[in-house]
Amino acid sequence: MTLSTTLGAGTAQPPQSEVDATYSKITWRLIPFLAFLWLLAWIDRVNVGYVKLTMLDELKWSESVYGLGAGIFFLGYFFFEIPSNLMLQKIGAKKTLMRITLGWGATCVAMMFARTPEVFYVLRFIMGAFEAGFLPGVIVYLTYWYPSGRRAKVLSLITAASALSSVVGGPLAGNILNLMGGVGGLSSWQWVFLIEGTPTVLAGIFTFFYLTDRPQEAKWLSAREKQLVAAELERDHKALGEREHSVLAALKDSRLWLFVLVYFCIVAANATLNFYGPSIVKELGYTNPATIGWIMSGAFLLGAVAQIANGSHSDRQQEVRWHCAGAALIGVIGMLVVAFSLGRSPAMVLTGLVISVIGTSSAFPVFWQMPNRLLTGAAAAVGIALINSIANLAGFGSPFMLAEVKAATGGLSPGLFAIAAVELLAVLLILWFVPRHRAAKSKTA
Repeated sequence: MTLSTTLGAGTAQPPQSEVDATYSKITWRLIPFLAFLWLLAWIDRVNVGYVKLTMLDELKWSESVYGLGAGIFFLGYFFFEIPSNLMLQKIGAKKTLMRITLGWGATCVAMMFARTPEVFYVLRFIMGAFEAGFLPGVIVYLTYWYPSGRRAKVLSLITAASALSSVVGGPLAGNILNLMGGVGGLSSWQWVFLIEGTPTVLAGIFTFFYLTDRPQEAKWLSAREKQLVAAELERDHKALGEREHSVLAALKDSRLWLFVLVYFCIVAANATLNFYGPSIVKELGYTNPATIGWIMSGAFLLGAVAQIANGSHSDRQQEVRWHCAGAALIGVIGMLVVAFSLGRSPAMVLTGLVISVIGTSSAFPVFWQMPNRLLTGAAAAVGIALINSIANLAGFGSPFMLAEVKAATGGLSPGLFAIAAVELLAVLLILWFVPRHRAAKSKTA
């Protein structure tokens, strides 16, 4: 469908206010719900960081058992993310996201029965396998609705939910651990998995009835609004020029593998903050799980605000390179402050933790606009899934590495220095190898 046939040959460009109103309608319909699903995903993914505060002592598990179990989640990601995104291309977004959400929610509930390391490992792997494809699937899904100049903002509104998950999940897990121990014959950590996994199962069922795969199928859009969206997407496609459609050609492109490495470095830092943030706070002398949860929630609330602000500013400026590298550099600075200050200044540790969360979180939504400018169609589905699946192996490696370093040295600082160096590598790779590019100006939603 061409622009002329969409709006009629010779038809004047529609008023920007009409286009903005259409995208405002789409955003209010899709983005809060997708953000809610991502919030649930992160609550269920990282609740082991809080459960660890009591589960390890009760089950007599070592730090290494926890580190391997926390990280093995990402092996499931690695093996199943590309098939999941290819399935989305065939069966649509709502069926794919329903399957993913139901699966990880049910697995979270099943975690309450993990009383041996082996069961713990298997369930964490299965949860990763189910959740695989959610974020890259959403990234591809947004390309069906939004032109490139609007995506960083809306993606930041979704990915900010990962930071908000600690705002909600931290205090929730902390209070469950304090209040639910022994209720119904279950340990407090078992109640965390049950209470936090059940809403996800219900949300998965609702997903099928709520989402619409593409604008042309949206009964809640008028014919005129569908035409405006189609015209905006065509205009954006022409402005971006030719992009790679072939999966094989995309896999041969060195830029794709550059993005894999950059994202690997950012994920390593983010996994450290999520899986070891509560342990860092505990080392400062805060022993009450609820207090630890509230401290982490404050840090991630600021991270969510910064993430949305950075994504919105990136869209307004139509610039992604410095917005991603600058955010990651802030994350590096915060991580170094934490590593230097552990055992010296609790106030500086907390300050560094907040700075690192703000910076690292803010890099995520802007990062995804770089590969989106390279790939489209099936190549985008596979390429984005490939970036996310391989890079998320850092989520396996960093918690395990930190556990081993702590067991060997008695502290987390050496491991945090290493993670800071890894995130710094992301900054350098972006600035050295990602070309400057300014997309055609367009209004943001």
